[in-house]
Amino acid sequence: MELRNCKLPESISNDPDDILSSWNNNASIDNLCNWHGVKCGRKHRRVIALDLQGYALRGSISSFIGNLSFLRLINLQDNFLSGEIPLQVTRLFRLQQLILANNSLVGVIPSNLTHCSELRVINFLRNKLTGNIPVGLGSFEKLEYLLIAVNNLTGGIPASLGNVSSLQALSLGINNFVGNIPDEIGRLKNLFFFEVIDNGLSGTVPYSLFNLSSLTTFSIGINQLHGTLPANIGITLPNLQFLSVSKNKFSGPIPVSLPNASQLGNLALGQNNFVGQVPNDLGSLLDLKWLSIAENNLGSNSAKDLDFLASLGNCTKLKTLYFQKNNFGGNLPNSIGNLSQLQVLILDGNQISGIVPAPLENLINLTLLSLAENLFTGIIPTYFGKFQKLEALDLDGNRFSGKIASSLGNLTQLVSLFMSQNKLEGSIPISFGKAKSLQELDISQNNLTGAISKGTLSSQLRVLNLSHNSLSGTLRPEEVGGLRSINLLDVSNNNFSGEIPITIGDCLRLESLYLHHNSFQGKLPLSLTALVDLKYLDLSANNLSGLIPKDLQKISLLQYLNLSFNSLEGDVPTEGVFRNATAVLVTGNKKLCGGIPELKLQACDNKVKKRAKSRASRIIIILSGVLGFILFSSILVLYRRKKSEKKSSSILPKTDLLSKVSYKELYQVTGGFSPSNLIGSGSFGSVYKGVMGQEERSTVVAVKVLKLQQKGASKSFIAECNALRNIRHRNLVKILTCCSSIDYNGNEFKALVFEFMPKGSLEKWLHPDRGNHENESRNLNLLERLNIVMDVASALHYLHDHSEPPIIHCDLKPSNVLLDTDMVAHVSDFGLARLLSVADDVSQNQTSTIGIKGSIGYAAPEYGLGGEASTQGDVYSYGIFVLEIFTGKRPIDSMFQDIFNLHNYVKMALPERFVQIVDPKLLKPRELNEIETATEEEDVIEAEEERIQIEDQSQMNANIQKCLLSVFEIGISCSLQAPEERMSMGEVIRKLHRIRNTYLGTGHHG
Repeated sequence: MELRNCKLPESISNDPDDILSSWNNNASIDNLCNWHGVKCGRKHRRVIALDLQGYALRGSISSFIGNLSFLRLINLQDNFLSGEIPLQVTRLFRLQQLILANNSLVGVIPSNLTHCSELRVINFLRNKLTGNIPVGLGSFEKLEYLLIAVNNLTGGIPASLGNVSSLQALSLGINNFVGNIPDEIGRLKNLFFFEVIDNGLSGTVPYSLFNLSSLTTFSIGINQLHGTLPANIGITLPNLQFLSVSKNKFSGPIPVSLPNASQLGNLALGQNNFVGQVPNDLGSLLDLKWLSIAENNLGSNSAKDLDFLASLGNCTKLKTLYFQKNNFGGNLPNSIGNLSQLQVLILDGNQISGIVPAPLENLINLTLLSLAENLFTGIIPTYFGKFQKLEALDLDGNRFSGKIASSLGNLTQLVSLFMSQNKLEGSIPISFGKAKSLQELDISQNNLTGAISKGTLSSQLRVLNLSHNSLSGTLRPEEVGGLRSINLLDVSNNNFSGEIPITIGDCLRLESLYLHHNSFQGKLPLSLTALVDLKYLDLSANNLSGLIPKDLQKISLLQYLNLSFNSLEGDVPTEGVFRNATAVLVTGNKKLCGGIPELKLQACDNKVKKRAKSRASRIIIILSGVLGFILFSSILVLYRRKKSEKKSSSILPKTDLLSKVSYKELYQVTGGFSPSNLIGSGSFGSVYKGVMGQEERSTVVAVKVLKLQQKGASKSFIAECNALRNIRHRNLVKILTCCSSIDYNGNEFKALVFEFMPKGSLEKWLHPDRGNHENESRNLNLLERLNIVMDVASALHYLHDHSEPPIIHCDLKPSNVLLDTDMVAHVSDFGLARLLSVADDVSQNQTSTIGIKGSIGYAAPEYGLGGEASTQGDVYSYGIFVLEIFTGKRPIDSMFQDIFNLHNYVKMALPERFVQIVDPKLLKPRELNEIETATEEEDVIEAEEERIQIEDQSQMNANIQKCLLSVFEIGISCSLQAPEERMSMGEVIRKLHRIRNTYLGTGHHG
């Protein structure tokens, strides 16, 4: 009866798995005990356990839970519960375990919780609790686990906790605690888990803590603690498995007794002020997996500084080794080759000299290798090309000489390669073009010569820095135009010549372009004005001539423009970046005039302007005559052609497409529209694969055949033609030609021919067909998904803000996004598109024929109420699109009903719980996913310990989570209910650039 009175279901606003459906008011007492999540005592049939963990429940905890007076266990972890912890919980004097971890609970920890005197476990991990730790918690006599990490708690750690002699685990990390660690904590003789990581604690660590021989986890990193570690720490703490004191102010030597703690698997001493030599017998720690001694004052720049590496050869489990930014000198010993299981080796920022030892070749499992900022000499070893798992290689700031090893092009997983500030010579290996994953390449400040050979530059490059060398030749238009993802291109201070390729305009993601101090000549290409994301442009000290393109002033993000010391002439614009004299440099161009007064240029000669105007008038008159003749001839030809036709086909809208093809040709290239060539089908048509042209010049195409019997199909054809006739963008599917004719049965036939996308639709990558083994193997990593959402955002930004007239797509979804060979995304299917300038006049008719503007789940809510098509509607679809990509859930998933949709599903998980909604394929490392799904209460401490280890040792994992959280926030902002509150696509692009740059910029340093 008391279970009915707890009214828990009434406080739950959403129960996606319908697990509370069994909780009905008509059940007998015996049936109550069979309710989902309910356990009763055998004798009195009273409810003793309420276990509803991991069901994604939303709502709050009912205050009536205090009526269940026989409760011994409450486990509501891994849900989306909000609100405060009800004070009525303190009535449950029989309660032994209170587990509320992984929710969004707010408010304070109830001070009267001590009334539950039987409590053994208090687990409030990962909530939003505030306030202080109640001093009264120190009166518990049976409490074993107090887990309140990852909240917003403040104040100090109460000394009274030292009175809880039964306490075995104390987890207080990632809060806002200040003050000292109380000496009284050292009284807890049963304590095996002590964790206060990432707070504001200061002072010294009580010596009594170092005498708790039961400790297995001792984590006090990321605070402001100081002092020294006891010389006998390995003797007094013999059971240690995890020790982290990183990011504090500890000093003195590393205790030589540490190897006595023979079970140590993780040792984090980085970012302190330790001095002296590293103990040579760390190799006796046979379980050591992770060692960081980075950013201290260890070593003395002597030949013996790295002797400790020899003993580490015994640590066969060692995967990660950080010892960068110390004072280590001497040569890298051959013993480094004994660490064959090593995956991460970071030793930059020391004074290590000599050649890279040959035994390093044994480290074939390396994923990250940094030798930067040392004194290495000799050539770059060719055996680096054997490190097939390598993702980042940093050799910056050494004294490497000779040619660049061409074997580096064999590293198919390599994302970042840094070799700047060395003495390398010769040309850039053409093999670099084979490194298909390469996104960052910096070989600046060397002695490289020669031209850039064809095929040297990977199309995936986002950062390319070749500056301060002696490279020559021209920049090939096809090479430059192929850098579709490039953010930074720096070839300054070389000997390049020729014209700046017009294809530079294809690099639409370009933010920084540095071509200064070369011998480029000719005019500034007008295509520069297409670089709408450009922030920094330096073309100074070349031989450029002609006028400054006036539309450069329309690039709103441009912050710095240096055109000085060229031979430019004519009027300097006065808008945009040209308004700021400190941001624009034009010195050394004697024929420039005008501009803002601060530039102190000569006034433009009006006579010159008049002559130019007169000359332009003459050209216009001549062109008008020529165009008139061509127009008359065209009309005559069209009249004769129409007269000779037996049947008139439907009038095709004006387009700038190539010559139309015949039905016969399309029939032949698709094998008679054979089902074997069918790529896909939609409401208005089917798409077939075909091959057009001769064998040597053949082109694979996609032929979209309209289902004209479908209502609205003809208008869909017109809409798509109108939308595509004038737009050109690298992230829009390119239309090649069209057909409006009669088929072999005498029926009207209409088709569009598009560039073929080999990787198919994004839909098939996100939601593979389980019956198709090829699709089952498909997976998109984080960077690929991030690139795709950027590609689509770039396309929408172009359609909304840079197309004339602006275009509204109206049907953005994964099935309408196609992927090319390089996994670049292209938006397709403009069958519902609106031209914004005429939307008000035609929207009513279009709505009646085509229906709702978009697809269910993706269409903006205002469309369902009869609202007009708008760019904000596209933004909403984009927001849902982003959320689907990173959660792996369709917006029409069965779990989404009524007002609970994909937007709310993600919003309620942010920020603390977002890891649980991420597509599981993106969760790395794998162990973190396992920890987040720990369920049994006896696993809580072990899971928390592992989580802290992973988060402490894996900065890359933290960066990934930060990236994902930022992307989710963009998806939420774009899919808000009110159109006026949604972001613009220009703002989306800027935020995504920052997210990707942050992710890529930190990915290679561990």
